[in-house]
Amino acid sequence: MTSENPIITFNAVDKYFGNLHILKNIDLRIYPGEVVVLCGPSGSGKSTLLRCINRLEAATGGKIYIKDRELGEKNVREIRRNIGFVFQSFNLYPHLTAKDNITLAPILVKRLSRPVADEEAIALLARVGLAGHENKYPQQLSGGQQQRVAIARALAMRPEILLFDEPTSALDPEMIQEVLDVIGGLATEGITMAIVTHEMGFARRVADRILFLDQGEIVESRTAEEFFSGPVSGRASEFLGKIFSH
Repeated sequence: MTSENPIITFNAVDKYFGNLHILKNIDLRIYPGEVVVLCGPSGSGKSTLLRCINRLEAATGGKIYIKDRELGEKNVREIRRNIGFVFQSFNLYPHLTAKDNITLAPILVKRLSRPVADEEAIALLARVGLAGHENKYPQQLSGGQQQRVAIARALAMRPEILLFDEPTSALDPEMIQEVLDVIGGLATEGITMAIVTHEMGFARRVADRILFLDQGEIVESRTAEEFFSGPVSGRASEFLGKIFSH
């Protein structure tokens, strides 16, 4: 794919929850600037794999590297500074305005001055289509607007890697597109992105590569065009057939 070194590497990664074997011997390389979509049936391990990248879930076995540094307990806070994570449930602080949700980490972690952080937050809100909403509280915003604030908050730390865990699954149908449009715009800006989503039309449009997971294994890893024009595995064919028959 590229002569560059991978920015994310999984070497023989396993994850157990009790006796449940959720991720099975995952080998994976994601390269700088690549947009990778993880798809597959519910319970296939997609979100767990994503959460292992920034150690929201610790792998049970194997090794994970961010750039050339092994991800571990001691350096996780430092490595996380470079990884933005957007959750399905927004996770905004209800008592803070949109702007203050965005400035919190840059001020506390990066020690930005408030005026500089405020200026950057206002610019980020404009970037996600929310100019003029900086002083609104989460409950004054629609679900789609809250998720766009969450994206702006992730961007405020200027991460090299952005992770999205089903960013539209908690949204009403009419709000999904506004969030996907923002993510699609970011996909053209050279940020490395890993996205768990069920929105297959969107995946086809933005992904450089599709990872199809089933029962904790990566069954296919192919370009979006290859995957959608003819998946190799019967399981992926069945999955796409169900989605596109609706």
